[in-house]
Amino acid sequence: MKPILMDFPEEFYTERLLIRKPMPGDGKAVYAAMQASLNELKPWMPWAHREQTELDVEANMRDAHAKFLTREDLRLHIFHKETGEFIGSSGLHRINWYVPKFEIGYWIDTRYSGNGYITEAAKAITEFAFKELKARRVEIRCDYKNSKSRAIPEKLGFTLEGILNNNGISADTNELRDTCIYAKIQ
Repeated sequence: MKPILMDFPEEFYTERLLIRKPMPGDGKAVYAAMQASLNELKPWMPWAHREQTELDVEANMRDAHAKFLTREDLRLHIFHKETGEFIGSSGLHRINWYVPKFEIGYWIDTRYSGNGYITEAAKAITEFAFKELKARRVEIRCDYKNSKSRAIPEKLGFTLEGILNNNGISADTNELRDTCIYAKIQ
């Protein structure tokens, strides 16, 4: 199997959202969302600690676009369907096409948090993985202490399969952290 030959939708909709592959030109909106959300993202996201310019983020968008096309990583951007505003980023990562299995990651622009957008997006992305990509397993991994992130797979009926103790280093304190592994299987 050659994943690069797989055809599947590059965008899809939910009740309130447009979810699509990253595109050249997305850097400006993503950069603005990152800057508005750095304080909330720093405890959980290592990349939130790196100084980045708008051009750095645009270069990252183009790299993500290329990786989507080659099927190495399927980053997905989340936009408000009515206004077109960028809300956050998600996607299907750590792909194993032979199973096939995927891991959903996500972050939201703080200005849009608390409205259920990431839960709505994660639900749609999970359904997309099972329907369009014939996934047999979809995971969500998150820091044990990140209660907001943990709430999403719990609301969506994912099973907590385990907690990996001392599995990584926290993004903000460089202390050991525990990682929750949630999964849905088919």
